[in-house]
Amino acid sequence: MKTLVMMPTYNEIETLERSVTELFRYNQGIELLIIDDNSPDGTGALATRLSEIHPGTHVLHRDQKQGLGKAYLAGMEWGLARDFELFVQMDADGSHRTEDLPKLLSQASKAGLVIGSRWILGGEVHNWPWYRKAISRFGNFYAAKMLGSDLGDLTAGFRIYGKELLIQLPLSDVAAQGYGFQVEMTKNVLELRGQITEVPIHFVERENGSSKMTLAIVLEAFVLATRWGIRRLFRR
Repeated sequence: MKTLVMMPTYNEIETLERSVTELFRYNQGIELLIIDDNSPDGTGALATRLSEIHPGTHVLHRDQKQGLGKAYLAGMEWGLARDFELFVQMDADGSHRTEDLPKLLSQASKAGLVIGSRWILGGEVHNWPWYRKAISRFGNFYAAKMLGSDLGDLTAGFRIYGKELLIQLPLSDVAAQGYGFQVEMTKNVLELRGQITEVPIHFVERENGSSKMTLAIVLEAFVLATRWGIRRLFRR
């Protein structure tokens, strides 16, 4: 199936080249779209150079940083216009292991959404302190309760959407920008009663560069999940 890997970047000059090289090392026949939000560190220029080295690599240059959600939505729009059938979300910092992608792709014909999960049996997180693991586990538990779901990792950013599911989702209405984007997209799939499969992965904390996680991102996801939970309660 015609597969597009979407890789948003903002100040990832230390990690991008290795991530792209490793992606094509373990995955043949795919295409890559690097979505750069005008990184001041030169990531956009590096992305252009990489597109000249690796066939099947494209770059979408955006004028300014607008958040993870809008970057992925722009990538989806770009891919849908070019008839891609599978849309893969991956971080550019190496935390999503490229050797895990074939496992996710093997399930893509069975589900509209395949989630690379850290918090189901067989999943692991490497190099996170205990408190960060606790925050992530609690956040996923809370989001699942609010949405009435039994999924283990709703905030996971390593995932695959099938085209047939994607075109049914209300993409123009998606509001969340940070990791709440992953929860909102999952909520929309659940409301459509789309098929979701979780595949265990090994998540590895980045070795270079700085994390984009902020308190504002965490609060956005918490507030939105609470709002969705209240709406679900009143719809019963």
